[in-house]
This record gives sequence, C-alpha cells and structure tokens, in this order.
Amino acid sequence: MKSSPTPLPALADMTPTQLLLAGLWVTAAAVLLITLGVRIVRHVDLLQWWVPVAFVAGMALADLASSLVHWGADTWGSADLPFIGARLLVPFRVHHVNPDDFIRRTFLDTNGDVAALAVPVLFALVLLPLDGRLAVLAVFGLGLCGVGVMTNQIHQWAHMPVPPAPVRVLQALRILLRPTDHAEHHSGKYDRHYAITTGWWNRPLEAIEFFRRAEKLIARSTGATPRADEKIFSARSGGMMSRG
Repeated sequence: MKSSPTPLPALADMTPTQLLLAGLWVTAAAVLLITLGVRIVRHVDLLQWWVPVAFVAGMALADLASSLVHWGADTWGSADLPFIGARLLVPFRVHHVNPDDFIRRTFLDTNGDVAALAVPVLFALVLLPLDGRLAVLAVFGLGLCGVGVMTNQIHQWAHMPVPPAPVRVLQALRILLRPTDHAEHHSGKYDRHYAITTGWWNRPLEAIEFFRRAEKLIARSTGATPRADEKIFSARSGGMMSRG
C-alpha cells in the first residue's frame, strides 16, 4: 500500500482576535492615508513640478524596502527564532514551498501586518505642517505609504491567475508588480527579483549583483550560509504552520 504524500505546509488561519487586530490596523492605515491625501490636496499646489517627482520617489523607496525585507526574510535567520520566526520568516518559507497558500488568504490576513507597520509613519506624516520643504516630505510619504501598505496585496495579485481588471491594467503599465516579473523569483533558487511592490528595482539590483555581493560579504563576516534555514524547512515541513 502506497503511503499518502506529505501535505504541503500552509499557514494556519487567523484567530478571531488576530482578525480583529488586523482589521483595526487596516482601518487605521486607510483613515490616515485618506487624511494625509486630503490635507495635501487642500494645502499643496499639485501643479508644481516636484509633486509627481516626490510621489514617484516615495513609491520607488517602498519598492526598494520591499526588496530588502524580502531578501532578508528569504536568506537569513531561522524559522525557530522567537516572534520574528513565526511572524515573518515562516510565511516566506511556506510561500516558497506552497505558493498557492498565499492566494487563499483573506484581505485582512494579507495586509494586517504591513498596515500595523505603516500606521506610526502615517500618523507622523499627518501631523506635518504642509509648508516649505515639509510639504515635499508629506507627498513623498504619501507615495511611500500609499503603495507600501499594499505590498502584500500587490504580491498576492501577482500570484492570482486572474487579478481584478484595474489591477491588470496597472500591472501592464508597470505601476504594480507584474506576474511575469515576479515569476523570475519563483523560477529557481528564490535568490533574485526580490522587489514585490512595483518591481522597479528588480532589474537594476540584478544588473549590479547587489544581493550576491551582499550575501558574500555577510557570509565572510559572520560565517552564515545564505538560505540554509529554508533548505531545512523545506525538508521537514508539512501541514499547518503556527503564526506565533
């Protein structure tokens, strides 16, 4: 008799308490984003040349940040680390072994953690006086947080067979991460194309071999082996994984 195959690892569903907290964070982030946007529209001349430049620069920083966080979570650390292992590293490990598990996650499940990180930044931006150079910072922050808070959602859309029509348009325009671009990350050893917000940084960082050089430097300095924990996780994992 053939033994049944080991089930692919999957993240456990959020508990009611976790869902409530995620909902609160997402709501708070949305309210603060809208408040910031309304303040900018009311107090900043949007026809000034620097407005689109600052906004796009904020989007670019969000994409760069997504690549650095994604690379760090994929490459270093152990899934057994307290708190950060279960909350940050395990979801990335599961995603590589079972990418389809990400698609089934609800909106709150997908976006709650990133919203929680964005709320303090947005709160500070809302308090900025919109005169002089601080207006530039506010517009920059709107671009940064506006797409940054949606990073996990954008990532999920890139995995969907048929994302919503407006999203497909934004993907085609390269405003949001394109599925074909993100497929490069999943096509081999998960060691490239880490940017998962707009995807703008993927090709430039690969062209200069930024992550390969950084990994060699860190490995020489610490003796750590890139992606060593992911190999261990893939070999032993199966079933539902706790979120911590």
